[in-house]
Amino acid sequence: MDDKAPVDGVQTEDDVLPWDDAVDETAPQDRIPHDLLDPRRRPPARDDVRPERWRTVARGLGELLVTGGVVLLLFVVYELWVTDLLNQHTQTTLTQQLQQEWKSAPQLPPASTAHGAVAVGKAFAILHIPRLGADYQRVVVEGTGQDQLTQGPGHYVGTAFPGEQGNLALAGHRVGKGSPFLELDKLRPGDPIVVETAQSWFVYRVLGDPRTGNFGTDPSGIPGQQIVPPTDLAVISPRPNAAADAAPSGAYLTLTTCHPRYSAHQRLIIHAKLEGAGIRKADQPQGPAALRAG
Repeated sequence: MDDKAPVDGVQTEDDVLPWDDAVDETAPQDRIPHDLLDPRRRPPARDDVRPERWRTVARGLGELLVTGGVVLLLFVVYELWVTDLLNQHTQTTLTQQLQQEWKSAPQLPPASTAHGAVAVGKAFAILHIPRLGADYQRVVVEGTGQDQLTQGPGHYVGTAFPGEQGNLALAGHRVGKGSPFLELDKLRPGDPIVVETAQSWFVYRVLGDPRTGNFGTDPSGIPGQQIVPPTDLAVISPRPNAAADAAPSGAYLTLTTCHPRYSAHQRLIIHAKLEGAGIRKADQPQGPAALRAG
């Protein structure tokens, strides 16, 4: 007889297995909680809840970052490419409207600089830069607010008009909104910049020495190219880089855009000076030779 056998049906301490105290096997099965019968259905221990909570938080954060990245990517695509496509349509429409207006404009004296009152947002000239392509042309509108620069290069209100003494100052986006001044840094001393109006062509030349490529050799002391902070408004003064109330000393053209690309930290500036008098369109309907100098 086994000396460890239960006596009179009574279970001794030695007969109790380590897990027997979790479930009373002598109890009727219909009274034992199912969660205890099936370990897989038991509620998780407190130590198991916390890691699961952190996994949920991490998963939610990851999804949020992915969504934010997609939104940012779509914004960049819109700013860099979609706005360029929209601007192409805008420029085409402005060109057609302006050419139609010019056909019905009254005749003015040869190479006139008369422009009358120009409302903000109204197109009044076409800018040609042969260095940037034989077909490079952009309609210029009055004003430099965002609404105007979305359409194309904008004319700083209060600065000179084409052919006038003073400083014809134009601003344009470097990236996006048509990117009219994307490659402005390619301009070299002596390069022509042609401004077309209703009845005239005006040819400006980038300041500097065409032979050496040095922008700083003009006797006026005005450089053909410079990089300045956005707060430097002297570049659009009647005499570039002089006081705002300084008297004009010639007929200049100034182009301004952001620098470097994809940044508004600084401004890239191009200065040019009017070459001779304006040219009547009636005399040269296809434009001056400078248009084909690129």
